[in-house]
Amino acid sequence: MKQRTIAIAAAAFLCGFAPLIHALDGEEILRQVDRNLNPDSYEMYRKLINVEPDGSKKEFVLYTIKKGQDRMAALFLSPASEKGRSTLRLEDNMWLYLPSVGKPLRITSLQSIVGGVFNNSDILRLDYSAEYTVESSREEEGTYFLDLKARSGSVAYDHIEMVIDKQSVIPTEIRCYASTGILIKTLRYSKTKDFGGGIVRPSVLETDSPLQKGYRSVILFAEIKAREFSDEVFTLSFLPKVGELR
Repeated sequence: MKQRTIAIAAAAFLCGFAPLIHALDGEEILRQVDRNLNPDSYEMYRKLINVEPDGSKKEFVLYTIKKGQDRMAALFLSPASEKGRSTLRLEDNMWLYLPSVGKPLRITSLQSIVGGVFNNSDILRLDYSAEYTVESSREEEGTYFLDLKARSGSVAYDHIEMVIDKQSVIPTEIRCYASTGILIKTLRYSKTKDFGGGIVRPSVLETDSPLQKGYRSVILFAEIKAREFSDEVFTLSFLPKVGELR
C-alpha cells in the first residue's frame, strides 16, 4: 500500500506539477533581456543616423550615462549645431538643456529632439522591465515571444511585442503599438558584438514606421561599459556639466 501511494504521488507530481516547473517566467526573461542589453549602470557612446526618403542623412553622436532603472542622461557631441546640448530622464520625466537658453526645458516621451523615427523615449530608454509588465509569453523553435503592457499611461507605447533569441536572451525585433492597436514602429536589433567586460549584445538598432513611410533611423553602438555614478550627476543642476564625466 505504501509503495502504491508513493507511485500515485509521483505520477501526480509528473502530470500535474512538471509543466509548472518548466513554464516560462516572462518577467524573469524580460529582466534578463535588460541585463543582456546593458549593465545596470553604464556609460555609452553611440551614433544616431536619420535617413530620409531621398537617401539624405543626418548624424548625431551622443555620450550617454545611466544609473539603475530610472535615471539616464545624454550629451550631444556632434554635429556642431547640437554640441553641448544634454538631456535628462528621471523615471517618466524628461528635460533638454540648451546652452543658448541656459536652463532645462521640459520635453515629452513622444517628441523627438533629433527628428527621424526615434522619439525621446527610444533615445533615453530605461529598462523594459521598469516600464512594462508581461501579459503573456510563449516559446517556439528557439524563440521567446513576450507581449508587454505599459505600467502607466505616460509610457511611449501602450503595448509591445518582443521577439527574443532564446540562446542569447537578446531581442531581435520589437513591435510598438498605440492603445488603439495601431503599429507605431518596429525596432530591429542586429550585428552582435563583444564590447568587453562581459557585454555581448547587438551593435545596431534600426527602426521604421508605417506612419513615416520612407524614413528610417539607426543607432550604432560604439562603446558600452559598466560604470557607477553618484546621484548628483542625474540632476537638473548638473545637466550643463555632463561632459565633465567623459
